[in-house]
Amino acid sequence: MPTLFILLGFRFFFWSNDHDPIHVHISKGDSEAKYNVDEVSLIENHGFKKNELRMIESIIEENREIIKERWNEYFNKGAAK
Repeated sequence: MPTLFILLGFRFFFWSNDHDPIHVHISKGDSEAKYNVDEVSLIENHGFKKNELRMIESIIEENREIIKERWNEYFNKGAAK
C-alpha cells in the first residue's frame, strides 16, 4: 500500500489494488477514513472526530493535484486530469 505522505500524524495512502474513482485512505492510530479526491467528500469514517475530519479535508484540498498525479503514476493512467 503506497504511502503518499504523512502530515500531522495522518498517513495518506492507497491500496495497491485500489479502483476508480480516485480516492485516498487516511489512518492515524486506530482511526481510518476514506475520501473521494476530485470533489473532496467523505466515503467512510471509522473513529476520526469532526475536527480531525476537517483537518483531513483541508490537507486533501491543498494536495489534491499531488494525490491525483501519484494515483495516475501508480496505476499507469498517464497524466493527471
